[in-house]
Amino acid sequence: MTQQTSAVGPAPGPRPQVVPDTEVETRRIAAVRRYDILDTPPDGAFDRVAGLAARLFDVPVATITIVDTDRIWFKATHGLDGVKEIGRDPGLCGSAVLRDETLVIPDTLLDPIAADNPLVAGEMGVRFYAAAPIVTGDGHRLGTVNILDTKPRSISQADTATLADLASIVMDELELRLSALRALRHEQERREAERRQAEAERARAEAEHARAEAERAARERAEQDRAAIAVFASTLQRALLPPVLPTADGLELACHYHAASVYEVGGDFYDVFPLDDDRWVFFLGDVCGKGTEAATVTSLARHTLRAAARVDCDPVAVLSALNTVLLTDVAAGSRFCTVVFGLLTSEETGGFTVTIATGGHPPVYHLRPDDGGAMWVRAVRPKGGMLVGAFPEARFAPTTFRLAPGEGLLLYTDGLIEARTAQGVMLGDEGLTGFLHQRTGPVRATALVEDTVALLETLPGGAGDDVAVLALSVPADGAACDDEALPASPGTAAASDPVEQ
Repeated sequence: MTQQTSAVGPAPGPRPQVVPDTEVETRRIAAVRRYDILDTPPDGAFDRVAGLAARLFDVPVATITIVDTDRIWFKATHGLDGVKEIGRDPGLCGSAVLRDETLVIPDTLLDPIAADNPLVAGEMGVRFYAAAPIVTGDGHRLGTVNILDTKPRSISQADTATLADLASIVMDELELRLSALRALRHEQERREAERRQAEAERARAEAEHARAEAERAARERAEQDRAAIAVFASTLQRALLPPVLPTADGLELACHYHAASVYEVGGDFYDVFPLDDDRWVFFLGDVCGKGTEAATVTSLARHTLRAAARVDCDPVAVLSALNTVLLTDVAAGSRFCTVVFGLLTSEETGGFTVTIATGGHPPVYHLRPDDGGAMWVRAVRPKGGMLVGAFPEARFAPTTFRLAPGEGLLLYTDGLIEARTAQGVMLGDEGLTGFLHQRTGPVRATALVEDTVALLETLPGGAGDDVAVLALSVPADGAACDDEALPASPGTAAASDPVEQ
């Protein structure tokens, strides 16, 4: 049965507004709670029903809603992105859920109740609305399957029957979901009961010696598990970092990676690779969090930066591409990262032109020996670089400068400046800047990394978080880069033979 108002001519008079019976509404809300569907994540089955409804009726918007005590929550939407719930205002879903029959309003502006609904009177401007209630086997209406259009229209009795069928499909899916939840809970309860019974039987049967033996065996298993986790984490961490650093004419490279825990995979990453004979790319970043999820995003970030740089090596364009990938790739979830990305272009007179863009990352340090043996230190901190993967409209800050012979760059993750001194305060940017000012001698990438590692070792607690350090330097006139190849992670490594990655 369908309740439908006239699509043309003056309104035939107020449509009677159904007022929910208190006892009936109480039982209906109890049924909504029983299905445990409110505020659950998106589900492909429900999304497909919404999409099918939109295609079948050729409407721009179709939704599946569950009506709560004071809100209408959208389980699935088609053409209504960004809306998760609305108030339980009368006129549309709030009225449709109170009826057993399909509700059709050909022109909402001619319906005195629907005309004041926010979806009608607001920016969306809904002019046509039809809804079939989602009814349980014991007669409770959980919500509605809805189709909406921004222009008046009519539908046939066959169409309303189709809409009702879609609501029945949604109800079937809810029943399947509820059955699966109940089966899972039953199985969990059964296993828990079996576990408790087995433990009680063992406790009664075992003597003191047997219990001690069980404890010893348990400790051995725990140690084996910890060792296996450590091996897994170490192997996965090495897979996220370049196995060795390449060599470049007129450039020395060195790096160091310190894992705060052998049992967790960190989110720090770095890389250096050539674009052609005259241009090199380098980057260093830090993904929020730890563990396998962070490792997934770390791998995604590193490979995205490599791929994007080969398409358009402009640092801002590269970070923008990574920002888009992190926001759209489901593997990234809601994780973001900080990144500094740089492009080196060799100069005929020696040295390199450096273009750097940052996204929420600590500054890069530019160093060179100063007159009198002191060290000239400049923190390269472009203003305005935002976190990567946190905001769709993120902006990234670039800067360009020259890296002359005898000069170097130091990049690091925040685990370095968050390490605490003997006084219990973080090293911070000031502490690191002061340390670099006190260095003497030539600026070489290997020496920069070794000195930074030595600094960490002098701190009482060392690094409480993962630390990645990457240094680049241009040898002074006549100097050579002859460091032997070392693994790039973990520990400190210098430039080596080129490796295809």
